[in-house]
Amino acid sequence: MTTQDAIGGAAPAAVQAAVDRLAQAQATGVPCAPVRDLIGTDDLDAAYAVQQGLVRARLDAGATVVGRKIGATSKAVQDQLGVDQPDFGYLLDEMDVSDAAHEGGGPISMRTLLQPRVEAEVAFRLGRDIDVPEDQITLAFVREAVDVALPALEIVDSRIADWKIGFTDTVADCASSGLFVVGSEGKPLSELEPVDVEMSLTINGEERSSGNGAACLGDPLEALRWLAVQSARFGDPLRAGQLVLSGALGPFVPFAPGDRVVASISGFDPLSVTFSE
Repeated sequence: MTTQDAIGGAAPAAVQAAVDRLAQAQATGVPCAPVRDLIGTDDLDAAYAVQQGLVRARLDAGATVVGRKIGATSKAVQDQLGVDQPDFGYLLDEMDVSDAAHEGGGPISMRTLLQPRVEAEVAFRLGRDIDVPEDQITLAFVREAVDVALPALEIVDSRIADWKIGFTDTVADCASSGLFVVGSEGKPLSELEPVDVEMSLTINGEERSSGNGAACLGDPLEALRWLAVQSARFGDPLRAGQLVLSGALGPFVPFAPGDRVVASISGFDPLSVTFSE
């Protein structure tokens, strides 16, 4: 992870104030006001500088980067959030609760979550670096970089009260990240075409969200290509072994303690988790 020197038009003090506001919300469990009053509504350099400040603090505390997530890739989620473009954030080892989906796994604690929602998506485990000039990052190139695709649940969250966010708010807030779950059995792309998958997400047996691969920027692999380009521009290219959550295949939905969430994505075994306080 590298830090951008440029932070757009926002003063360094404003960026730090936004970091502090979001960090306090996470630490206290009390959602905060949006940060766009500090960094503006369209200064993406400043928004990503806030995000990097939050992530850097977690790394200093011992966390490790294990991949990236892409947010707001589907029109349904963009409409829910009131945004019109995707963003990205970092995945840390402390966000990984995949053991909960394995046989004998216990419920996922909601203790660290403020206003969680859940969504289903396709994840990619990379088999090689994507560290080439931007004009070489084609759909074919990123396809070759994928080791396996996996089913995933992302538990998105917002430190900002009532999810009243603008685009710079969600970018600054680590792309509204929370926790994630990935299945243990991946498939090579020779056996699965991500754009063709169908998704159904149920809570306690009732379907609450549905969608397909084409809802994710037209193709989850296109979302991966977009991320690889952005990562190259930020000087922090995607690396072999990293996990990428490519983005929701349908709307995200709220859940409560005790709920059982099942994501059924065609080509994979269903992914099932429960939640506790």
